[in-house]
Amino acid sequence: MNTVIRLEEHELPRQWYNLAADLPTSMLPPLGPDGSPVRPEQLAAVFPMNLIEQEVSTERWIDIPEEVLALLARWRPSPLHRALGLERALGTSARIYYKNESVSPAGSHKPNTAVAQAWYNKQAGIKRLTTETGAGQWGSALAFATSLLGLECKVYMVRSSYEQKPYRKHMMKVWGAECVPSPSQFTKAGRDVLAAHPDSPGSLGIAISEAVEEAVSDPSGNTRYALGSVLNHVMLHQTIIGLETKKQLEKAGERRVDKVVACVGGGSNFAGLAFPFVKDKIEGADIEIIPVEPTSCPSLTRGDFVYDLGDIAGMTPLLPMHSLGHEFIPPRLHAGGLRYHGMSPLVSQAAVEGLLSPRALPQLECFEAAVLFARSEGIIIAPETSHAVAQVIREARQATEEGKERVIVFGLSGHGLLDLGGYASYFAGELEDFELPEEIIDQGLASTAGFPKAEARRSGKWKAPV
Repeated sequence: MNTVIRLEEHELPRQWYNLAADLPTSMLPPLGPDGSPVRPEQLAAVFPMNLIEQEVSTERWIDIPEEVLALLARWRPSPLHRALGLERALGTSARIYYKNESVSPAGSHKPNTAVAQAWYNKQAGIKRLTTETGAGQWGSALAFATSLLGLECKVYMVRSSYEQKPYRKHMMKVWGAECVPSPSQFTKAGRDVLAAHPDSPGSLGIAISEAVEEAVSDPSGNTRYALGSVLNHVMLHQTIIGLETKKQLEKAGERRVDKVVACVGGGSNFAGLAFPFVKDKIEGADIEIIPVEPTSCPSLTRGDFVYDLGDIAGMTPLLPMHSLGHEFIPPRLHAGGLRYHGMSPLVSQAAVEGLLSPRALPQLECFEAAVLFARSEGIIIAPETSHAVAQVIREARQATEEGKERVIVFGLSGHGLLDLGGYASYFAGELEDFELPEEIIDQGLASTAGFPKAEARRSGKWKAPV
């Protein structure tokens, strides 16, 4: 039995899949400050027009440029593994597979869109990109991509992660990018936060404000902003993960998939693996698709589906998404990439349609799962990925209890070799579970009170999971 299922370079998908073409109910539009739908040209100061076209597209398949494929082929196709060690450790009747995105140069799934975004910006004549990063995976991925394509890069890194994960900022520097902790003194958005909260741990919403502000303030017009999650074009670029996975499962002789599991923060890793399977579900396949988030930042499971800002300073349009409120500051936790207040509009709409079964898990259970995975499969995974593994263990145990031979596929979004501080805290007993109190959620959502209401539409074809 092959425990690693590979594809050849010529088997790389030639197109990205756009879920917006197949959702049972059409997406709500992003809105401007006056409540009117945002026109593509209004985003031109932030993104190049070639990416804006992808952002608003409803085409089902979008060609991947040959030059982008050549860059992706430096590490893609990524391997699909049969988790035989984990299966034995659990004594489960389930067959477990994981798509290993830790093999990229940056160690995560993030370069799939970083390379694409850097290439499209270069085609548009842009010379410099700004961005934010939480745990540092996106920042290091964009630094890697801009180094390949000869662009400058500045990264605003959430302060708590900047301090917890020092080696990611060194990765960015090696690739030629500048990395600063956010909130910072470089922007008005950062200075305003520090004036009110000098010891602020930061948030992705704050870091986004700083990165967007710097991009739109460049008098030369040569700077644009790049986002590592949430937006439609980012979800699009990541679908190469799921498209490869489906080919690999066919090679492994699997004729069906019962469960698809991935961690979810802003949505890119989850969407990349899951959206091609969501297409199958829309077409009638019996698949449960499970995004897993932390109990300390539960936007999908406990946030409201609302129009909200993507950042704290109001630099972004209003987006229809599950949110905890743009002023929400998440507690410190080691899964820094899962600390965003909102969720991708595409992921949010799929959840509204009942196509997804979101779960929230506590961090101690996730670290326990990560340790079991390392001792059975050999890979030390990122704290973000541990949420997916913990849910997979739950699903595998349930399959055994029910005597079912279920096929479970999950996304290994990144390795944890730069996250060993979190493991050290876990073994020292310094971590604790934190379930967000209802009053904090209410306080966060109060910041959306004056915005237009998002209509939580449902097609009638799907029922939300219980």
